[in-house]
Amino acid sequence: MASSEPLSGRRAMVTGGASGIGRACAVRLSAAGADVVVVDRDGEPAQQVADEVGGTAVAVDLSDLTAIDRLDLAVDVLVNNAGMQHVAPLHEFPVDQFSYILRLMVEAPFRLVRGALPSMYERGWGRVVNISSVHGLRASPFKSAYVTAKHGLEGLSKVIALEGAEHGVTSNCVNPAYVRTPLVEGQIADQARAHGLTEADVVEQVMLAPAALKRLIEPEEVADAVAWLCSPAATSVTGSSLVMDGGWTAH
Repeated sequence: MASSEPLSGRRAMVTGGASGIGRACAVRLSAAGADVVVVDRDGEPAQQVADEVGGTAVAVDLSDLTAIDRLDLAVDVLVNNAGMQHVAPLHEFPVDQFSYILRLMVEAPFRLVRGALPSMYERGWGRVVNISSVHGLRASPFKSAYVTAKHGLEGLSKVIALEGAEHGVTSNCVNPAYVRTPLVEGQIADQARAHGLTEADVVEQVMLAPAALKRLIEPEEVADAVAWLCSPAATSVTGSSLVMDGGWTAH
């Protein structure tokens, strides 16, 4: 394979691929030569990304676990990115929402990996990259479901690494702090109105208060990390968490 396209001939699946980090990963992996499958519950934007990268779009709600079992999971690269957030105190957190978030962000990755590993094992090569978060390593109040799910994803990733090693499969997490996505930009605007601050002050004083670097991460930065974990340079990297938190966990 050409060094400029280390994933030439490989098939990659990116969940939550219609926007934000997922879209950036689809674009970056395509640039590395992969044939990309863009999975998202929103079919039209997923198709737009697929058209952009010359890949395939699959519209599916990953909280429907039986639908996952019907997917073609014969892929070489699996990027578990799909997720959501809900903010509420524990004693008021909706129980159905808690279950939904864990289903989407832990059970769905498990099902996807379970379905993808046999073909990876058969070929003797595979890359599982789980988009975790600084909240996979640290907790914040009012985010019980999200923090629980990301911590669970970290554990799952390590088990995949241990089981997959003898079959040429690696598994790692990428752990960013806040990334400049449409979801986060909406949160910034909401908090600016609520606190009477400028949006820049919200980022620095509220969202990134624990971090040393007071800037949002760009989706393309996360995608570059994902591509590196799939590259020959990262052949011996497995069971790890690649932290991109601007110094958040340095405290």
